[in-house]
Amino acid sequence: MTSDRGAVRRFLSATPPTTPTLAGRQHDFRLVPAALTMWLAGLLGLLGTWWLAALCGGGALGASVFPAVRRSGFGRRHGAAALGVAGVLSAVPLTLVLHSAEHDPLRAVAASGGDAALDVVVTSRARAIRAAGYAGQPFGSGRVVLHADVERAVVAGRLVASTGRVLLIAPTADWSGLVPGQRLRAAGTLVPAASGELLVAVLQVRAEPVGVSPAPWWQRAAGSMRRELRSVSARVLDPDEAGLLPGLVVGDTSALPLRVEEEFLAAGMSHLTAVSGSNVVIVVGAVFVLLRMVRLGPKASSAAAGVVLLGYVVLVGSEPSVLRAGVMGAVGLLALALGRNRSALPALAFSVGVLVLADPAMAVSVGFALSVVATAALVLLAPRWVAAARRRGVPAGVAEGIAVPLAAFVATAPIIAGTSGEISMVTVAANVLAAPVVAPATVLGVVAAVCATAVPVLAEAAVWLAGPAVSWLVVVAREAASVPGAVVGWPDGWWGGLGAGLVCIGAILAVRSRLLLTVVTAGTVGVAVIVIPVAVLSPGWPPSRWVFVACDVGQGDGLVLSTGESGNAVVVDTGTELGDIDRCLDRLGVERVPLVILSHLHADHIGGLDAVLGGRAVGGIAVGEGRTPGWAWRQVVATGRRFEVAVLELTVGQRLEWPNLRLRVLGPQYVPPPSPDPEGTEVNDASVVLKAETPAGSLLLTGDVELAAQADLLASGEDLRADVLKVPHHGSRSTLPRFLDAVDPTVAVISVGAMNRHGHPNATLIDELRDGGAVVVRTDSGGDIALVVVDGRLRIVPARARSP
Repeated sequence: MTSDRGAVRRFLSATPPTTPTLAGRQHDFRLVPAALTMWLAGLLGLLGTWWLAALCGGGALGASVFPAVRRSGFGRRHGAAALGVAGVLSAVPLTLVLHSAEHDPLRAVAASGGDAALDVVVTSRARAIRAAGYAGQPFGSGRVVLHADVERAVVAGRLVASTGRVLLIAPTADWSGLVPGQRLRAAGTLVPAASGELLVAVLQVRAEPVGVSPAPWWQRAAGSMRRELRSVSARVLDPDEAGLLPGLVVGDTSALPLRVEEEFLAAGMSHLTAVSGSNVVIVVGAVFVLLRMVRLGPKASSAAAGVVLLGYVVLVGSEPSVLRAGVMGAVGLLALALGRNRSALPALAFSVGVLVLADPAMAVSVGFALSVVATAALVLLAPRWVAAARRRGVPAGVAEGIAVPLAAFVATAPIIAGTSGEISMVTVAANVLAAPVVAPATVLGVVAAVCATAVPVLAEAAVWLAGPAVSWLVVVAREAASVPGAVVGWPDGWWGGLGAGLVCIGAILAVRSRLLLTVVTAGTVGVAVIVIPVAVLSPGWPPSRWVFVACDVGQGDGLVLSTGESGNAVVVDTGTELGDIDRCLDRLGVERVPLVILSHLHADHIGGLDAVLGGRAVGGIAVGEGRTPGWAWRQVVATGRRFEVAVLELTVGQRLEWPNLRLRVLGPQYVPPPSPDPEGTEVNDASVVLKAETPAGSLLLTGDVELAAQADLLASGEDLRADVLKVPHHGSRSTLPRFLDAVDPTVAVISVGAMNRHGHPNATLIDELRDGGAVVVRTDSGGDIALVVVDGRLRIVPARARSP
């Protein structure tokens, strides 16, 4: 099956010939200067100041009357007139909107902060702020963001005459169900909006909305369909797939596991959950083709497809890529109804101009820019590359399947590199593998969303049929993200984007020139021969005969102890929802886990439990006496039931043995009675403390015990001496010096996330450890850290450069 992006090119192909393309086909470029004028005016007005938009519009209007412009390929047959109209629209209505936003009185008030009450109209769906769980805070921050237009503003008891756009950051519980069109009053604290945006202020909301008006019926219907799609997906599919299908169909990623989201980003497949032109073409194209198959005429088919297009845009929401695709699709359907079936480039240019005029914020939207340049690449580059491949004997389907994602990658790489500082090196291969299942999964997902309320059985059947396709997408993203070097760092900012663009242009020119291609290939091979052995082979990771590994799971713990049997290991704590523990276990070749021990029930220790249990034989999940936070305990129990793994309780004094590993439970010595809202310290002090005997010596694994629990251990009379100390609580300052003296470690391992906001590890603690004779190693700088025995001596093998 060919790529769904290829459908964009076929369904909305080019208009009547005027300007020849490199591939011998012809495109109509007459509206392109007009679209670029309005886009540039919006950019200059937002990134600079409002009068630059007027200057840009005036320049375009002046250029449109020059004879040379009117005689050019762009100016003939109304092209110059379109440029003049774009100049007028940029100089007058667009400039007025930018001037109003720049001088909105609420902007100046927000710069000084203060409390405010705003009467607003919601203009976007609520979007969750997603973050990995930490300590007692579960996955997600409990906050959502919404855009809204101000109707009335009261700041410090004073009425402010504002009509600007604001961003609301609000609690999830009371605000996540709001939809566009609802009016309400929001109270909170004003903070300044970022520069270069149409927003005049940001309101950090503290309370529930007041005076909420009913939502328009179509928005209520759309919200109901999205909720029911999430619900039916959760009933039928596994968690990863259940979170992905709504994202694939309607851009709803609220239930998407953070690990899957990160994998899609690394694989260059995140566009699949953003809903873009490919989704619109799949849905609307399927309806149009179905109607034509039942012999409905082109005008009636286009009209019906137009209704479906409008409904789908409402269902998905006002995302920039969706609006661009919606306007472009409407133009394409109109062209089909009128018999003009070659309208892609004019439709793209028209949609850019209309959307920037309607919402100048589109001009600085990264999503909008990615959507536009990717579509332009599919129209202008992909056909030529397909033709070139076919001339070399490549089958049409294969040529299109490779050329389409490659063209999109080349066009979008500079923007992605400049904005994120990263480039995915596996994106083309991943998208080639993903393309065949995107269309059927999307169509089946839309059927499920439409039927979920009225005919739940049919919706469940559609979701079940879509399941294998969605599972395939998860597998592709996961495997692609796990490839060494899948994502490479790149300078961000304008210069980084420009550099990536020059590299892409150079690569294209190299392919066209045999000599240049030979030089580039030789240089690439030479660099690879030097870099790959140094970066991959020389560290010898993972080392053979490892006995202990502290996995780099970010700000959390994920420890692995070999049992001495091939492929077997005990896991102590599982890190966060990002699933880094899974990749670490894969690198270590761990296929069987006789026991997963959770030291305590904080999110950065239990979040990766799903990742450990998935695809491995696990004997049991062991916990201590603590049962708080309650949400975490329920999550552990539910995960065990889902994977059919028993949840066990460890007690002080208990011993566990395997061929090369012996564990003894030393703590907690005291667990306070459960409270409805426990403090973080209470949960930390209930950590299971283990002493492990291995061929590399003894290890003391301390969870996150703080001062009181350390004092209890000292008072218990237990022998705390160990060769290796897993430093408590990610190296926080809550560690007793006499506890360190009692352990007297040779090696101190700190599991900690890079650049965390908690100040871990504490510099004074590190000095105390080193003064006591310990070698300090850290996962934030050393990556995965392994302990091995070489000639009877303990050796530290970090995956990256030696920890400082």
